[in-house]
Amino acid sequence: MSLPYRRFLGYEKGPDGLPKIVESEAKIVRLIYKLYLQGKTQNAIARYLTERGIPTPAGKRNWRVSTVLSILQNEKYKGDAILQKRFTVDFLTKKTKVNEGEVPQYYVENSHPAIIEPEVFDLVQSEIKKRKTRGLHQSGIGCFSGKIICGECGGLYGSKVWHSNSKYRRTVWQCNNKFKNGTYCQTPHLSEETLQKTFVEAFNRIVENKERLIEDYDAIIAMLTDTAELDKESARLRDECAVVMELIRKCVDENAHSAMDQGEYQDRYNGLVARYEAAKKRLDAIADEKQARVAKRENISRFLDDLRQRDGIIEGFDEELWYATVESVTIRSGGDAIFTFKNGSKIIVNVIISK
Repeated sequence: MSLPYRRFLGYEKGPDGLPKIVESEAKIVRLIYKLYLQGKTQNAIARYLTERGIPTPAGKRNWRVSTVLSILQNEKYKGDAILQKRFTVDFLTKKTKVNEGEVPQYYVENSHPAIIEPEVFDLVQSEIKKRKTRGLHQSGIGCFSGKIICGECGGLYGSKVWHSNSKYRRTVWQCNNKFKNGTYCQTPHLSEETLQKTFVEAFNRIVENKERLIEDYDAIIAMLTDTAELDKESARLRDECAVVMELIRKCVDENAHSAMDQGEYQDRYNGLVARYEAAKKRLDAIADEKQARVAKRENISRFLDDLRQRDGIIEGFDEELWYATVESVTIRSGGDAIFTFKNGSKIIVNVIISK
């Protein structure tokens, strides 16, 4: 396996020709994964790395969002490899192109030392998918980006600068759809100070009941860890896929070597393909369910770890704690803020509406 080592963060070519971990760079890779799981957007991570003078894989100063995303999605960081992502189209000129199905690709597990634990890598992929499905665009820079949701239209809140050229300049957060398409959401705009104070109140309510909460969620974690039934069904479906694939092969081979009624052959072939696709669809659904369970379990565990470390209530806004514990905040038109924490619990706080 060959890597573009000069532009690939975390590895160098080892004596045996295989990738060898460069620990000073691997720390940066682990930091990127940690920041993303804390809730930071790709843009926020890029800005964080740039501000701290951490060089990009190419040795440049400014990080791009696309670079952060490529690191978060590259399977090589969990020790696996997809071979033949590119292939040579002209051996004389050495010209290559991206493999778009022209030649087979091969997925190799544990092909080299991992920088990121497979569980953490899979958790990040689940989080990327979840944010994309929910339409939470990752271009936001502030810690509230992608977290505040309008309770009327379901759209995201965005930051707006008011009185930008005067001494009354301030930043407020309001529904991005508030004045679009002739619909006027009645949800209030909120100052950053209000959002911060509201979070402090919501989190302190969680802390007040943390012993009972920890006890309740220990049982939930045990349930999420138990995948025996899913594993059993998955094994059965894999056997089903193997059997049906062999039947399809025999069906095609029989048609190629004997005179068969083509209508009958097509019906038989289509029936087998439909059977295979149904089994494969359910197999994929089980894989998604297991990944979702792992993601939820990890989110709850991380949340409870943060909670256990808190001996008492917090006095002021803590950005890292916000990232670590808050999934989203839904603002209602009456001024209620519904905090959904990463363990799934919800706290309703009445906010002081900004003027």
